[in-house]
Amino acid sequence: MRHLFSSLVLASSLVVGVPAGAAPLPAAHLVLGDEVFLNDAWHDLHGRCVGIVTNQTGVTSRLETIVDAIRRNPQICLKAIYAPEHGLRGDRPASAYVASYVDEHSGLAVHSLYGATRKPNAQMLEGVDVLLFDIQDVGDRAYTYVSTMAYVMQAAKTAHKAVWILDRPNPLGGEVVEGPVLDPRFASFVGLYPIALRHGMTVGELAQMFNDKFGIGCDLRVIKMQGWKRSMLWSETGLFWVQSSPNIPEWETTLVYPATGLINSAGLNNGTGYTKPFWYAGAFGVDGLKLAEYLNARNVPGVHFRAAAWSPLNGFWEGKTLTGVELVLTDPHAFRAVRTAVELLVAARRLAPSALATGSAKNVDRDWGTDSLRTGLHEGLSVEEILHQWDAATRAFSAARAPYLLY
Repeated sequence: MRHLFSSLVLASSLVVGVPAGAAPLPAAHLVLGDEVFLNDAWHDLHGRCVGIVTNQTGVTSRLETIVDAIRRNPQICLKAIYAPEHGLRGDRPASAYVASYVDEHSGLAVHSLYGATRKPNAQMLEGVDVLLFDIQDVGDRAYTYVSTMAYVMQAAKTAHKAVWILDRPNPLGGEVVEGPVLDPRFASFVGLYPIALRHGMTVGELAQMFNDKFGIGCDLRVIKMQGWKRSMLWSETGLFWVQSSPNIPEWETTLVYPATGLINSAGLNNGTGYTKPFWYAGAFGVDGLKLAEYLNARNVPGVHFRAAAWSPLNGFWEGKTLTGVELVLTDPHAFRAVRTAVELLVAARRLAPSALATGSAKNVDRDWGTDSLRTGLHEGLSVEEILHQWDAATRAFSAARAPYLLY
């Protein structure tokens, strides 16, 4: 018995000591553009060398980076990497300078497109024939990755390089469009072209529209996804979310980003600097109970408002207790983020006007791409009246985007 017991203990220790492999990832419900490229489209390079515009989100459905996947194919000539805002690994704060460097893992130069320049220059493009773009967008115009894409396309046109967009899903789906459409007077790196704030397009579709309608005119190819449907929110793709920037750690944050992402320039804190960025709306001294009661009585589709308090861990309001509401999504498909943003601002004008008094007119107009929101708030317009101002331009944008839709 003693011998049998010793044998069982030894066998048990041997089993425990054997490292178990990671559980396989479930299969996604679609094939990403980068996977189509890796599986087949790369043959069309015909020996041309590539540079990759990417960051931590440029991964396959198996979560392998596009850089590593390409490096495994000795027949693809890879020359350089180009990184947008937040850097190659997505660890730099919003608006922080991103330096160029040499990547220790791959030995490749990583050229920053959010440092000394935001557009690749001739030296950065030396030896590169085709620029691949593989970055996950969030579906909101006021997010700089699509501006980086446009600048890369402009530079490629000048330098006679080709651009291939490895298409990825819009996490908000492709059916809902919400204004305002950007007024060209307020074009900036936050928003370059007259598209709707919630545009309902993939990066590949946007690239086609930028190239044709807005006149970039580069040698462009979009590597389409297989199996993506416009009705799909991110959760319906079967893909795993990789934090797209420090304040968008989960895919669900993309749902509320168009609702609260721009209210900070108008004077309301949106939870950035706290544990749930973009899920809050409020300021110092706001009566959260009254604000929640007022907003819930408005029956805003797909969302409930909970009275909340939070203390930012950094930034202007560090250590101060702010009060207001937390957004609790009840129906992501029914939720209209831009309407919710206007609801929040009009409610604040009614219940906490001193909070809006701290907003920046210049930043509001730049971020929203229009001065009609600011003037509408100032003139006392209702939510419905402010939204109605944008209807005609939003309908025109929806019609203009139709020729560029791929799915």
